[in-house]
Amino acid sequence: MAEQPVNILETEALSRHYGGVIALSKVNLEVRSGQISSLIGPNGAGKTTLFNCVTGLDKPTIGKVRFSGRYITGLRPDEVTGLGIARTFQNIRLFSELTVLDNVKIGRHPRTSSSFLGSVLRTARQKQEEKEIIDAAMEMLNFVGLGDISEQKAGNLSYGDQRRVEIARALATQPTLLLLDEPAAGMNPQETQELIDLIYTIREQGISVLLIEHDMKLVMKISDWVSVLDHGEKISTGIPADVQNDERVIAAYLGTSDDA
Repeated sequence: MAEQPVNILETEALSRHYGGVIALSKVNLEVRSGQISSLIGPNGAGKTTLFNCVTGLDKPTIGKVRFSGRYITGLRPDEVTGLGIARTFQNIRLFSELTVLDNVKIGRHPRTSSSFLGSVLRTARQKQEEKEIIDAAMEMLNFVGLGDISEQKAGNLSYGDQRRVEIARALATQPTLLLLDEPAAGMNPQETQELIDLIYTIREQGISVLLIEHDMKLVMKISDWVSVLDHGEKISTGIPADVQNDERVIAAYLGTSDDA
């Protein structure tokens, strides 16, 4: 009998209220290890709020988050990163005046151990660790295909390449789960295909992926599993073909041929 996939991430009745506004309502979500999962839904459905609750940028009103069998609800973002969850953002958050390499090096620093005093005094240990940071950052840049432009300022890159830098920075934290918030937003068809190829390659490295995405062609092509939110509630989950044909999803998000 084939071994069933293990859930690397689970949310249990995850809810987030902002005063009288319910952004998430009792959402049970599962992300299976070794798979590419997608989270879709209309604008305002609660997708990014869920990401924020998982990564510690926001705290659930009620409910729990479990990662690799451990409850992580309420942990700080740096603690969540240290456990192996990395993310990108809907709006690119790069330091535009820094080089591409320096942006990715920032992602590596949570995995370092040099003390503040060691950094000031430039001890042998600190120098060795700095070399390891540079090497690891370059490895990630080569992995995403940007090693040859490592010394360019991040702000001078195309939109698609900036997305790749952000992914490289996330990968520099050595995650086992990568959360991508609308990674294809603003990309042309060629860049989108290159992104698809990159996500497949990331999965081949043993990293599970959960992405928020509005490009339905991308979602249906790349996903092993799809979950759908609408008004903060999960309304459907399953393989892409089943979700695509779910009447609730069609009504809430994908639209119908009868729409004006």
